[in-house]
Amino acid sequence: MFGNRVLKGVFLVGLGATSYGMLATFVKLAYEEKYTTAEVTSSQFILGIIGILLINAFQKIKKGNGVIKATGRNVFHLMLAGTSLGMTSIFYYLAVKYIPVSIGIVLLMQTVWMGVLLEWFLDKKAPSIQKIISVIIVLIGTALAINIFKIDFNDPEIDWTTGIFWGILAAASFTTTMFTANKVAVGISSAQRSLYMLLGGAVIVFGFSLYTQTAPFNFDIFMKWGIVLAVFGTIIPPMLMNAGFPNTGIGLGSIVSSLELPVSVTMAFFILNETVVFTQWIGILLIILAIVIMNVNFKNKS
Repeated sequence: MFGNRVLKGVFLVGLGATSYGMLATFVKLAYEEKYTTAEVTSSQFILGIIGILLINAFQKIKKGNGVIKATGRNVFHLMLAGTSLGMTSIFYYLAVKYIPVSIGIVLLMQTVWMGVLLEWFLDKKAPSIQKIISVIIVLIGTALAINIFKIDFNDPEIDWTTGIFWGILAAASFTTTMFTANKVAVGISSAQRSLYMLLGGAVIVFGFSLYTQTAPFNFDIFMKWGIVLAVFGTIIPPMLMNAGFPNTGIGLGSIVSSLELPVSVTMAFFILNETVVFTQWIGILLIILAIVIMNVNFKNKS
């Protein structure tokens, strides 16, 4: 039976994952209004940084000297880790520009097996049978979830090759973000950690925007979609997940955070009218099952 502390953590992580799941649909809607990837990412990060700055200021007023301040070393490491956060946003938003959101989120979830490979490489320890089984299930689930045998690579309306390329890059970048976020400067507040990681990501995003934005920047994006993207992408999720994970633990928290996948696909189905067939739902369930298997301890504790 879960205690109140764990239930609170589950609620916070679940809400954060649900928020993340809505993000790609909002991006797709912004694309339909002819906003560019540079405008979408820049507005999200600028408004996100302002929002996190306000939260940090509020915490400082509330707690006074009780807030543990980040050292220069903390700031450097968090900003460095945040560069992968910026790359994830760029790669993921580029992916959903070319392929359906329901496919883009499945590609992003390849972090499950990429994380296993990264852990294997860094720790020099072969993955357990439990993790290997999970990876196999993820790969099978992915094949079903993207409806791989029905993909028409000659479809003039969908650029599958480009979209899948950016989707895989987004997953690789997100894997790095998840790995570093759980190891860098964990002793300071989640608001400070979020702020410095966002600042690091902003360096990448602004560089990308300067390089790719050839037309005049449309500042209407800030009021139209920027606020929504900042709230659901850079303010709510990291704050809730950083607050919830200590209560749930990594295992349960990872399982709950997989809610991002069905939420994203459901949003795409109802709001964007994307076609999601039965076999794709089976694939999505298999990916969630793999995450559960990977994070559940099957050994009896004495």
